[in-house]
Amino acid sequence: MIVALILLLSATSFAQNDVTQFLGIPVDGTKIDMIQKLKAKGFTYDATLDMLEGEFNGQDVLIAIVTENNKVYRICIIDKNETSESQIKIRFNKLCYQFENNKKYLPMKDNQEIGESEDISYEMTVHKKEYQAGFYQVGPNGASSYYDKSIEEIEQISKKVVWFTISEHYGKYSITMYYDNYNNQSNGEDL
Repeated sequence: MIVALILLLSATSFAQNDVTQFLGIPVDGTKIDMIQKLKAKGFTYDATLDMLEGEFNGQDVLIAIVTENNKVYRICIIDKNETSESQIKIRFNKLCYQFENNKKYLPMKDNQEIGESEDISYEMTVHKKEYQAGFYQVGPNGASSYYDKSIEEIEQISKKVVWFTISEHYGKYSITMYYDNYNNQSNGEDL
């Protein structure tokens, strides 16, 4: 009986610790703790913006920390500098490539890159198309597919989402990236 209880507690503890990571930091805990951990990674906090500033993946970025019931559930990384349509297409496709070739992630769907002939401006303006790519964070040991995971592991992975999108502002473009821990997101319990 005691062994079963210890195993149950270990599994529960593992599931609670197995959350989305941003720069090796669990997307969890309080906003104040997250700010301190990101400052320790070299980011600076701007109280006026209530955001952090720094460099991530070779880009100058702003980082917003989003909470639900005082628990962090999202890290939002926003390009600080906007760019042209052709440059944002290259950046978006490069991010797709980087994630697809990182064993810590599984793509949500195949071929998320933007085609060379795609007119982003036209598609976003006329057809209200959104350019997004999403990945499940599977951890440092990686996984080749969902087929080598148990149902419990698949359920946990589905709560560890990293995705990014293109934003447009007066003909200039940027990437906004999200590291989400769906374990801490509201599920309507306050309704």
